[in-house]
Amino acid sequence: MISRSERALNYVLLLAFAAFAVGPIVSILVAALGPDDSAGAAPARTVAGLHVGNFARAWEVGHFGSYLRASLAVSVFVVVVSLLLSVLSGYAFGTMRFRGAEPLFYLFLLGIMMPSEAVVVPLYFDLRSLGLTDTFWAVALPQVAQSVAFGTFWMRAYFRSTSRSLVEAARLDGAGHWRTLWHVLVPPGRPALITLTVLVFMWTWNEFLIPLVMVTKESLRTAPLGLAFFSGQYTSGFTLLAAGAMIVATPVVLLYVFLQRHFIRGMLEGAVRE
Repeated sequence: MISRSERALNYVLLLAFAAFAVGPIVSILVAALGPDDSAGAAPARTVAGLHVGNFARAWEVGHFGSYLRASLAVSVFVVVVSLLLSVLSGYAFGTMRFRGAEPLFYLFLLGIMMPSEAVVVPLYFDLRSLGLTDTFWAVALPQVAQSVAFGTFWMRAYFRSTSRSLVEAARLDGAGHWRTLWHVLVPPGRPALITLTVLVFMWTWNEFLIPLVMVTKESLRTAPLGLAFFSGQYTSGFTLLAAGAMIVATPVVLLYVFLQRHFIRGMLEGAVRE
């Protein structure tokens, strides 16, 4: 039984951590709604004293519409392909026994531990030899590989925790591996899948190094890369940069808010299983 003082201390700690996490976001939002500090900037449209016109100006000047479309295309592709491959590989490692399964799974774990900075240069030369640099695939395929490594680990943990009686009952009914996977095991694993979707989308959307190295065309720049070019190239002030940062962060925030309940449930279930 938790005492009243312990409960109060828990709330104090939670509020302190919440303030630590939310504080920088609030400061960026306040800066984005302040008067434009760029040299020679015209007054922006205000609502109740807030300069909301900064967002429209940042969107127009920084070409964020093009960058967001590129990021959305890459993120959706990476999420869909990574989820499909992670479910298949996680099912194989979690429910099947075959020769070389353990060393092969450790190879996937190596993909989680290997940072992008260690492989991006040789990866660039490999893709250049294939004629894939400065293309959509040069940005998307390396991130699929990174996401499948974690996705396999995540889905393996889920499939290993599922009831063996469900699989055995499906086999007795004549279901093969394909039907057992998609009709028996995947539907109850929706929280795990949604959690993986949010994580992969967030990582892909925020990826900066791979697009920076792999592409030079402006039409292929993702939102974080476009934000970096926006600073200094299109504006010298902090206000429009803060507005651009809020624009870039909004899709991830909206996705998390929309899937928050399932995301937290999936994280808690994963923590208990591990």
